[in-house]
Order: sequence, then structure tokens, then C-alpha cells
Amino acid sequence: MTVATLLTKQRGDGLDLFASGSWTAENARALEPLIDAVTRPNFPLRSVAIDLAQVDHIDTYGAWLLERALRIWSKQGCGAKITGLSEDYRSLFEKIRSGTHELTAKPPRPNPIFATLESVGRTMAAVGSDIQLLAQMAGALVLALARVSVRPTRFRFTSMVNHLERVGWLAVPIIVLITFLIGSILAQQGIFHFRKFGAEVYVVDMVGVLVLREVGVLIVCIMVAGRSGSAYTAELGSMKMREEIDALRTMGFDPIEVLILPRILALVIAVPILTFLGSMAALYGGGLVAWLYGGIDPVVFISRLREAISVETFEVGMIKAPFMAVIIGLVACVEGLQVRGSAESLGAKTTSSVVKSIFLVIVLDGAFAIFFASIGM
Repeated sequence: MTVATLLTKQRGDGLDLFASGSWTAENARALEPLIDAVTRPNFPLRSVAIDLAQVDHIDTYGAWLLERALRIWSKQGCGAKITGLSEDYRSLFEKIRSGTHELTAKPPRPNPIFATLESVGRTMAAVGSDIQLLAQMAGALVLALARVSVRPTRFRFTSMVNHLERVGWLAVPIIVLITFLIGSILAQQGIFHFRKFGAEVYVVDMVGVLVLREVGVLIVCIMVAGRSGSAYTAELGSMKMREEIDALRTMGFDPIEVLILPRILALVIAVPILTFLGSMAALYGGGLVAWLYGGIDPVVFISRLREAISVETFEVGMIKAPFMAVIIGLVACVEGLQVRGSAESLGAKTTSSVVKSIFLVIVLDGAFAIFFASIGM
């Protein structure tokens, strides 16, 4: 590799430059200072001539350095030209010269107050759009259900059974395991703290009421949102990307009736069943820990549990389950239908589906807590 050089010769108010060697990216450390030195002269220049007759090789980097120098001199009101350029490199210089290579102007720094208000406004607009989409999906679902009620043969019963197996039966092991552990942890922590006051037996009241009213249904719905809601979004999003949903419309089928109604009905059936199984598993876990860790005999646990809870306690949790199932299904299907034509969009909508479902499930649980408290349940 030949060393790159740049000799200078002053002539009045002009400057002659003689380049030689290899003007390539390998010599970048040597070339940058040479160009910087000649573009910042100590005296005003009227003309500059660069002779490239002795240059052995030049690549895009070297050509752009020279072009940058020409533009700097041009802005300074100096006439600059290149001489001795080989025909082999003429097209390279023409391509470099045809490009703008102008740096994008730095955007002005926004006012932090206005930026915050803009962010809040955009967020509220997005929330409004999500509510509108959920309302539209709920309306379309009601219409599809009405059509199916009038003509039951239109309903995809096989599809619903398939989804019921996936979101219900196949979810039983993980739901039972998680709720069993949650019940065990609640009992252990309750005994640990109640023991300070000699009131270990009251852990039965705490576990029974918490599991049947709040924790059981909440944990189950969060698990369903992460497991089945994300699957719904991914499935519908993939179908949207492959234009299968458009194909259904072309063939005269309603995608809401064919794809979404069986999925949401499967959730409405499966979630209460999973809530019941999860609550029983949590109570069993709490009773087992109360026996092994707290010394509370199982007979005493069951007897105390009968006194602490009532049928209304069980009904509160079971009433919430189908409503939460509908919320999970609506959010999952809406997000799936919003997927655009990229894998990035599919991943973003799947994540958004899980986050929104869990958030709305918790909000709905709080609303139910206020409602049941107001009617004395």
C-alpha cells in the first residue's frame, strides 16, 4: 500500500495541490489531517487546483474527502477544480458529486412542558382508539352471536371444542400448580405473622376469603391472558399477515363468526372451570401448609373454613370469571386483527395484548370489588 501525500504550492492568492499515493480508506488517518490543513489556510484563497495525476489508487472514501474539500472551498467563494483525473475514476467522482451528502439539520429541542403535554395527548388518543376498537369488536360479536342463535347450523362447534381443549383442558396442569403454590404461600405468610399474636387459626379465614373472592380468579385470568390471549393474538396476526382473513371475506364468510366467536365462547366456558379448579387447588395448598407448617389439623381447617366462607363468597369469584374471559378474548382478538405485514408488528401486538388484558382484568376486578361491597356481598 503506497503512502498517501498531498504537496502544496502557493501562487499568489491561489493554491496548487499535488496528490500522490493511495487515497483509500486504509490511509484514513493520514488523509484526514492533510485535507483539514488545506481547507483551513492562513490566507484568503481565490482559486485551488488539485492535480491527481500521481494518484495510484482512489476509492469512495478518498473521492469523498476531495469532494468535501471542493464543497468547503466553494462555500468560501473560492474556485476549485480537479486536474489529471484518470478516466478509470471519473465515474466514481461523478457519482460522489451527484449525491447531496448533506447532514440533516438537528431538530430544535422541544419545550419539555409542550413535549409532556403532547405525550399525554397522544396517549389519551391511543386509549380512546383502543376503547373504540373494543366497542366495535363487542358489537360485531353480539351481531355474530345473534345470527348464530337464529341459525345454529352456522356455528363452528368443532372449532369451539378444539379451542376449549387448548385453553381449558391443556391449561389445567399449570393452573393447578400455580394456584396451589399461591395458596401455600398465602398460608405460610399468614401463619408466620399471625403466630406472633397466637392467632394461627385465623389464617384459614384469610386464605378462604382471599382465594375464593379475589386471588383465585385473578391469578387464573392473568395466566389465561398470558397463555391463551397471546396465542389468540399470534394466530389471528399470522392469518392477517398471510391474508387468510381477507380470503375468508372474499369467499363470503364473516371472520368474526368463523374465527373469533368460537374462541371467545371457549374462553367463557373454560375460565370459570379453571377458576373453580384453581381455587380448590389453592385451598388444598393452604390447608396442606397450615397442617405441616402451622400445626392446624385438616379437620380443624375444614371446620373453620366452613365458618369463614359462605356460598356468596364462592359466587363472587365465579361471577367475575366469564366477564374477565370476555375481556381477555376481546383484547386478544382486536390486537390480532391490528397486526400489519411484519414480524415486528406481530411481536408488538402480542406483547400489547398480554399487557392490556392483564391491566383490564385487574381494573375489572377492582370495579367488581366496589360493586359487591355496595350491594353487601
